[in-house]
Amino acid sequence: MDIPALADGVLAGERRALARAITLVESGRADHRAQAADLLAACAVPGREALRLGLSGTPGVGKSTFIEAFGMMLVDAGLRVAVLAVDPSSTRTGGSILGDKTRMERLARAPGAYIRPSPSQTHLGGIARRTREAVSLCEAAGFDVVLIETVGVGQSETVVAEVSDVFVLLLAPGGGDELQGVKRGIMEAADLILINKADGAMVAAAERTRADYAGALRLMRRRAQDPQGFPKALCVSALDGAGLAAAWDEMRALADWRRAEGHWQDRRAAQARHWFEEEVRQGLVALLRSDAGARARMADLGRAVAEGRTAPAAAAAEVVARFRTAAGG
Repeated sequence: MDIPALADGVLAGERRALARAITLVESGRADHRAQAADLLAACAVPGREALRLGLSGTPGVGKSTFIEAFGMMLVDAGLRVAVLAVDPSSTRTGGSILGDKTRMERLARAPGAYIRPSPSQTHLGGIARRTREAVSLCEAAGFDVVLIETVGVGQSETVVAEVSDVFVLLLAPGGGDELQGVKRGIMEAADLILINKADGAMVAAAERTRADYAGALRLMRRRAQDPQGFPKALCVSALDGAGLAAAWDEMRALADWRRAEGHWQDRRAAQARHWFEEEVRQGLVALLRSDAGARARMADLGRAVAEGRTAPAAAAAEVVARFRTAAGG
C-alpha cells in the first residue's frame, strides 16, 4: 500500500481514501499495524482539530434518529460532519450487522457528511479498539465535528469519554424509575444529558425526567473541567427538531470554555496517555498469545480450571509468573 499517497488523499478530504485509511487502522495484521502507524504520523497535521462528540444511550432511545436530525442541522449550517457508529460484535461468530447507514438515509446522502460503521470486535466500553485512530483520520480529512456513537448498552460505556471532547448521554422519558435507567458511572462521565422524544404526548413526561436528572446532577461532586451549570439536562426531539439548536449551543459553549481555561488540551493529553497505556496492555496480551509454549500452558491450565482442579486466580498467577520469568523479570 502506498502510504504517502493514501495520506495525501485523506488530507485532501477524499472519502475513498478516508475509508481505506480507517480499514487499515482497524486491521489487526502486524504488517498493517506498522503501515497504520506510518499513516497516522503522516496525517498528524497541526491545526486540524474537530469537535469530538461522544454519544451513548440505552437501546431504543433513538440514537440513530437523533444523530441524523442533529447531523443534518450541522450540515445545513455549513459544517462537515463525520459519524463513527460502533456496532456490537457477536461473541460467538465475531460478526456485526453494521446497519447504521440504512438508519440514517438522509445524512448518508448529504455531501457534507460521512458515516462509518465499525464492529466493536468484543472490545468493552461501547467503542471499538481503533476508534480513536479513526477519529484522528476524520480530523485530518477536515471534518469539523466527529460524532462517536457507542454500541448502546447505556450503563458501562464510559470509555467513549476517553475519545471525546464532549460526552452526551441520550435518554428517553417514561422509563419507569427514571434514575435507574443508567448507572452513576456513566452519569459522572456525561457532560450533557439529553432527554429525547420530547414531543407530542411525551412532552410532560420528558420534562419530568429532565427535572429528575437535573436534580441528580446537582448532588454530584463538581468537576474541575466544568463551568458553572454543567453538566446539565435538556429536552430534545429528534422527530421535530425541538431543542437541537439549544443543545448544540450548550456543546459549543462548554467546548469554548474548556479551550479558554486550558482544560481542552489537558483532557486530550490525558486521553492520549490513556490510549498509550491501553496499547501497552493489549501488546503484552498479544505477546503472550503469540508464544507457543505459553499458549500450550494456558490450555493446560484452562482445562485444570474448568475441571475444578485449580482456582482461576492461582492459574492466572502462574501464567503471569512464567511470563515475567521469560521476560527477564
